[in-house]
Amino acid sequence: MPIKFPSRLLAAATIAFTLAGCATSTANLSTAPVGAYRDTIALNGKINVVYQKTEGGREVVAADFSWTQRPGRVEVSMFTPTGQTAAEIAVTPDAVTLTQANREPRTAKDIDTLTRQTLGWPLPVAGLRDWLQGYATDAQGKRFVASPANNNVFTRDGWQLRFVDWQKGTATPMPRLIKAERGATANSGDLSISITIFPES
Repeated sequence: MPIKFPSRLLAAATIAFTLAGCATSTANLSTAPVGAYRDTIALNGKINVVYQKTEGGREVVAADFSWTQRPGRVEVSMFTPTGQTAAEIAVTPDAVTLTQANREPRTAKDIDTLTRQTLGWPLPVAGLRDWLQGYATDAQGKRFVASPANNNVFTRDGWQLRFVDWQKGTATPMPRLIKAERGATANSGDLSISITIFPES
């Protein structure tokens, strides 16, 4: 049974837009690319998903998340708006494990298949490793490095990716709001994801 949150909870995402800093203006960062890629990061944010259900109609999911990444492992926790853990995902080169409350953990080799079966939509963990830091692989297989002036790319795996807004008060640009859209595939319907990254504390 997929995790489902009421559609009205999508409005909670607007809270993230009130977060602000003040030290560095976007104008000063307009042509600068993001900083060097980091193999180890830990951040928090909010994810909003609109996806086509297999039985027809659209479903909306809104959740806070935490993301911990280090060489060879990614850990993702997703939380309901009341703060309860909705799902925990651990990704290694060998397997993916997804745990939901009061259910046995499920393990697979393919994160897209596992999350589609359990959450109802595929979580693009491979892409997010890059996206959350302002990187992507474009349709020609080249490394894309985002900046406020160069913030739109079509990825090799079919995502239309936009880095819509940027963190304030950082020495180099860091994404704050990312929007990703992908049309229907053989395995899933069309999918739209909005990711807001909270400022590092």
